[in-house]
Amino acid sequence: MAHAYTPGLRVTRQAAIEKERILPLKGNVEVKVGDKVKADTIVAKTELPGDVTIVNVMGLLGIEANEVAEYMIKKPGEKIVKDEILAEAKPLLPFLKFMSGKVKSPIDGTVEKVNDITGQVYLREPPQPVIVRAYIEGVVTEVIPLEGVKVKTNATFIQGIFGVGGETNGIITMAVVSPSIELKPEFIKPEHKGKILVGGSYVGIGAIRKAIELGVVGIISAGMSDHDLKELLGYDLGVAITGHEDLGLAIIITEGFGRIDMANRTFNLLKEREGFRASISGATQIRAGVIRPEIIIPLSKEELAGENEAKVDAKDGVKGGDPVRIIREPNFGKLGKVKGLIPDLMVMESETKVRVMEVTLADGTDFIVPRANVEIIED
Repeated sequence: MAHAYTPGLRVTRQAAIEKERILPLKGNVEVKVGDKVKADTIVAKTELPGDVTIVNVMGLLGIEANEVAEYMIKKPGEKIVKDEILAEAKPLLPFLKFMSGKVKSPIDGTVEKVNDITGQVYLREPPQPVIVRAYIEGVVTEVIPLEGVKVKTNATFIQGIFGVGGETNGIITMAVVSPSIELKPEFIKPEHKGKILVGGSYVGIGAIRKAIELGVVGIISAGMSDHDLKELLGYDLGVAITGHEDLGLAIIITEGFGRIDMANRTFNLLKEREGFRASISGATQIRAGVIRPEIIIPLSKEELAGENEAKVDAKDGVKGGDPVRIIREPNFGKLGKVKGLIPDLMVMESETKVRVMEVTLADGTDFIVPRANVEIIED
């Protein structure tokens, strides 16, 4: 039988994970190869130059552009605080007081430049520190000078279908006892502060808001409402590129939008790893350069003992019997198994010709779906 490659979600108890942690511009690397790091360990840091504020000293003092330097109280390179005198015009004779004037700094910062052509003075705000953390608990395997590092760990690795919010870490905590139970507001307690809560079939806006209020750092659920997502963000997400939302927590959806039971394998893996610290990211990119939200739960030495290290590799292709998830409407998020690959191109409603496969859903229904609309659920 012919094989087709279809990128897929990975749900596995043990995988070798390596993450590259890179600064947005050159700076200092704080660790070395072989160092053991925690998720919150700072591995690299730098500073972003502060914003520039331009002050029209010539206009404010009523002088010529080439005279500005003479009236400067603060010189280039000197620090200045907000409302401190930057430049001042003093009359030669007391009765000429009307010719005096002062220019105060609108910001805290440094005098960067005096322009004797425009008569403007450039002030730069203090630099902004930028730090990069390890994100996962593991070992530094490579240092990229002035830029960052690579960190490797062996961990339980679960990818979601959609998420929002950036990187965070916390203790995995089961909030429900079944993959079919909704994560309701009353299930979320003050003691869940700093935890990653695992729900079942659904999480609503009420539960999410309570979780944010109580300091929960992450929610993992099978499904949620796209309407709730819009209300939570305050805007329609549109093209699915996420990960920079400032919500106070990360949300990972494992199955799709709506009320959908969490896959047993995913739920059971999370239940098995309850009480362990996980690193999670809600970052999602559906189009080219696919990024999936992820859950990484490092394994201890005891758990690794006697087991062979797994590798995160793509499968050679999809074949009959492989478990898959539909990633496009009208069956978005539904699980099934590949019944067979149809070798001939098929004309779809859009009049495009595509390669398709036959999928059997969990309820026994068979239907034809474009191969690009499914993902393998990888072991």
